[in-house]
Amino acid sequence: MKPIHVIGGGLAGSEAAWQAAQAGVPVVLHEMRPVRETPAHRTQGLAELVCSNSFRSDDWEHNAVGLLHAEMRAAGSLIMACADLHQVPAGGALAVDRDGFSAAVTERLERHPLVSIVREEIAGLPPADWDNAVVATGPLTSPALSQAILDLTGEAALSFFDAIAPIVHADSIDMSRAWRQSRYDKEGPSGDAAAYINCAMDRDQYEAFLAALLAAPKAEFKAWEDVPYFEGCLPIEVMAERGPETLRFGPMKPVGLTDPHRPDRRPWAVVQLRQDNALGTLFNMVGFQTKLKHGAQVEVFRMIPGLEHAEFARLGGLHRNTFLNSPRLLDRSLRLKADPRLRFAGQVTGVEGYVESAAIGLLAGRFAAAARRDAEPSAPPATTALGALLAHVTGGHLDAGAGSFQPMNINYGLLPPMETPVRDEQGERIPPKARGRAKKRLMSLRAMRDLAAWLGEAQPAAPEPALSA
Repeated sequence: MKPIHVIGGGLAGSEAAWQAAQAGVPVVLHEMRPVRETPAHRTQGLAELVCSNSFRSDDWEHNAVGLLHAEMRAAGSLIMACADLHQVPAGGALAVDRDGFSAAVTERLERHPLVSIVREEIAGLPPADWDNAVVATGPLTSPALSQAILDLTGEAALSFFDAIAPIVHADSIDMSRAWRQSRYDKEGPSGDAAAYINCAMDRDQYEAFLAALLAAPKAEFKAWEDVPYFEGCLPIEVMAERGPETLRFGPMKPVGLTDPHRPDRRPWAVVQLRQDNALGTLFNMVGFQTKLKHGAQVEVFRMIPGLEHAEFARLGGLHRNTFLNSPRLLDRSLRLKADPRLRFAGQVTGVEGYVESAAIGLLAGRFAAAARRDAEPSAPPATTALGALLAHVTGGHLDAGAGSFQPMNINYGLLPPMETPVRDEQGERIPPKARGRAKKRLMSLRAMRDLAAWLGEAQPAAPEPALSA
């Protein structure tokens, strides 16, 4: 049987290689270190953690990333198995001894009878005779491969410094203070004249917000990032530094909008939020790309009327990243439409976080193995964390054609919504403050049930070889 080639030995590539090999398909894993080093890595180990050692919350019932952990464990994830083996105390989070974790991943792949590891850089596109390859090269994709992908897809940019605006869970916005309206009631392509959620400020609120914005601590960039600013996507605090009226004549302009809660008074400034996913559960803060530290973002943005209790699915940022406009360029099994022999996995597909990157690697490895066996790849249900993440990457974004697709962590807003429960399983009334938590648990239970059905349909994996801890 011809092997599957996996390019990149990070979390996604390592997981993809493992999943394919566990399905009985030979794999060649190509990792460019130490032949070519990166500014961020310090070892030659596979799945090296270059930033935090935390995989975040491990609470599968009430936290979306914990749910993703549970789903990956159920699917036989190498990354989760090694993380569990090398965890360190971190309260409710799953944190790992980074060196022990990387060594365990490396050893298991080196000892797998169907995995060959080759230390080399793949410059440019994979050779033409590689008919089934997974590209999992991460945010530091080599310049030669980046340019080859650009040439193949016709995209204007692949590697750039992306400005990210915060995303808010729709059900955490106070609609007794906010309202729906498009500027000048202009209808969009769908005929919706109320596509935005608006939050109005009076003059005193605006000036207090501006002062807090300017005083808030900013994130520092790493020396190797050398981040430039572009006039079209300046951080909001940089715009504010240009003068007190800049935001009022920019992303917070109040024209064409009438606050139904105070129709007699024109707002001094307005923050608009635009629907970010097809389900309508997430809204992004228009023009609010920022490099404020995360804690400061929560504090400052909750000063906005209507967002006092906002829950953020993603906070803003500005950093170096390399990712595809995946909803436009990839099909539902992560294949590049312009060259279907290539699948993509990990952060390059437009996900954020260690676990999310490994999860897309898990799916890519399974899809590639199915294709090698001439079977139709089976996608996990959209009600699961794995399925929801895949849907975000390959088609869940509303405006992928306009280039506004941005990386995302897993969160409950990506899953199909459920009604908020009022009573528990025993029929007892749930206190209002506990209902959101109860809904998350129901969504997690649904996800694990639907995942079990999907795994039951999937082709059984080959027996795992005996490996030492």
